[in-house]
Amino acid sequence: MDLIIGAGVSGISYANFSQNECVIIEKEKEMGGYCRTIKRNGFIWDYSGHFFHFRNPEIEQYVRKNMKEESLVTVQKDTSILYNNKYIDFPFQKNIHQLSKKEFIDCLYDLFEINESEQVSSFKNMIYHNFGKSIANKFLIPYNEKLYACDLDILDKEAMGRFFPKASKEDIILNFKNNNTNSYNDTFIYPKGGAIEYINSLAGNISETPLALNEELISVDLKTKVAITNKRVLKYDNLISTIPFPILLKKCNIEFTNNFSCNKVLVFNLGFDRKGKDTHTCWLYIPSKEYIFYRVGFYDNIMQSDYLSLYVEIGFPEDAYLEPYDYYLTRILNDLKSANIISNEELVDYEPVLMSPAYVHINSKSTEAMLKYKEILANDNVYSIGRYGSWTYCSIEDNILEAKQLANTLSN
Repeated sequence: MDLIIGAGVSGISYANFSQNECVIIEKEKEMGGYCRTIKRNGFIWDYSGHFFHFRNPEIEQYVRKNMKEESLVTVQKDTSILYNNKYIDFPFQKNIHQLSKKEFIDCLYDLFEINESEQVSSFKNMIYHNFGKSIANKFLIPYNEKLYACDLDILDKEAMGRFFPKASKEDIILNFKNNNTNSYNDTFIYPKGGAIEYINSLAGNISETPLALNEELISVDLKTKVAITNKRVLKYDNLISTIPFPILLKKCNIEFTNNFSCNKVLVFNLGFDRKGKDTHTCWLYIPSKEYIFYRVGFYDNIMQSDYLSLYVEIGFPEDAYLEPYDYYLTRILNDLKSANIISNEELVDYEPVLMSPAYVHINSKSTEAMLKYKEILANDNVYSIGRYGSWTYCSIEDNILEAKQLANTLSN
């Protein structure tokens, strides 16, 4: 029997592709992980902005197998940066020509002052090396410091992989006349019922697989292949974990040097009594330290609904003390007004969600440790997958593919 820990997208996907008998346990009262959805008072909010960007047609078709076409909306991504009270097209580095003349010249000059022979050793160093001081200091450094809630020098130069919008000098200059803001996710499909509908579609394929909610893994005996939960003792052949990797190590009683750091993100989903003035933006990046949030997303523009519906994200160090949520709500509403994102709209309903961990900090130490301990665990038939199980930065589609690959390897 394959015991799956966690009923998020990775755990549900593994059960879909495995030929083995599977049992899933989930500590929360519902499945979905961070892809859970809140539906209340006419508003549909995910735990945060979770949008599926499919590159593999077979995976997209499989995930959508139990969904009706009319339940989905195809969205052309429209994203901007709030910079000095003005909207600049994303990515910033390809749209410096939209800045004031002085700032544009500063960015262009610094772009050609780059020392090409300089060694790149960190994420921050990579930004300066590729884009110069002005582009880095105006957007890329302050925004990512708010996002990751850390000194960017602790991150590996490839910490964001393919998700970091690359741009050569030629790309930047050509974009002055031929506007091209293409990225890995120019369009995306979104369920009208929220991200949980993707999970429901996948779960529809495994209706006979036992799924136990409100059941939490307490400890694992690697030698006897026994897992103890808050409800029972389970004997397994393979254990597939999707919980955060350092938590799994603790539950398996493996001593380790803690090279695994991350941030946590407080998300406020906000619903208002009328439509706002922005009727096209999908999400907005906000680098200024003047505002508490680093990103604001517009569910109403994505879902083409009639009432302003936002998700607002604030990054914190993983060990940061948080004030009562009312403090952040007041600050958010004041900052939204100051940023001219809302004006006279009245708040109807809201839901705070704390994502911890949220974004992992990827560097050589975390990567080496993850590979080392994954090998140790695999020798005892324990496999860790998913964004937090593999302690990485990836898409939801990547999680599904990783689960499929492992399931194919372990089946029978």
